[in-house]
Amino acid sequence: MKLTKFGHCCLLIEENELRVLTDPGNYTTAQNDIKDIDIVLITHEHADHLHIESLKNVIANNPRVKIITNGSVGTLLAKEEINYSIVDDGKQTTEKGVTIEGFGREHAEIFRTWKKVENTSYFIGQKFFYPGDAFYDPKRPVEILALPVAGPWCKISEVIDYALAIKPKKCFPVHDGVLSRPDTTYRICGTIIGETGSEFFVPEIGKETNL
Repeated sequence: MKLTKFGHCCLLIEENELRVLTDPGNYTTAQNDIKDIDIVLITHEHADHLHIESLKNVIANNPRVKIITNGSVGTLLAKEEINYSIVDDGKQTTEKGVTIEGFGREHAEIFRTWKKVENTSYFIGQKFFYPGDAFYDPKRPVEILALPVAGPWCKISEVIDYALAIKPKKCFPVHDGVLSRPDTTYRICGTIIGETGSEFFVPEIGKETNL
């Protein structure tokens, strides 16, 4: 199995001549020019995992590519007249001898009042587990784990506990784009805190702010 990381959660996984791209989101544009992709896996609808214009570029460069996702993402793709197949919790498909299985139904909690979206974790080739935005345990041996390490829905103790529970032979960080682009976290904090009447503001680095 080969891995190429383009950023955040956008990965190219190669196994048995099958080329799988995961979550072409808005944290990277590197995926826009890739060719010879067989499958695009989309775990959920958030923009850092699904950027429609980027996906359209991928499709344009790979006219035979198959989009695999869940029903919630599928609804959005249907509005854009993008064809897709559903592989969600408990379902699977096989492409070029490589099995792709879906696990789980919910995005990890961001905040108790924040709407949860459908999130599907994927097992590729019975060795690579990509959970999307969830700490899902497939309850089977995992050789390689794409480990989410940062985001408004997790803390580092949960990240480490998850890796210790899964016990992969190897793991590497994903969902780390927010470390250099905290705008998503700021937006969520601002929305929820602002509803209480408190003001949430982001001081500009190095610039004096009147309070």
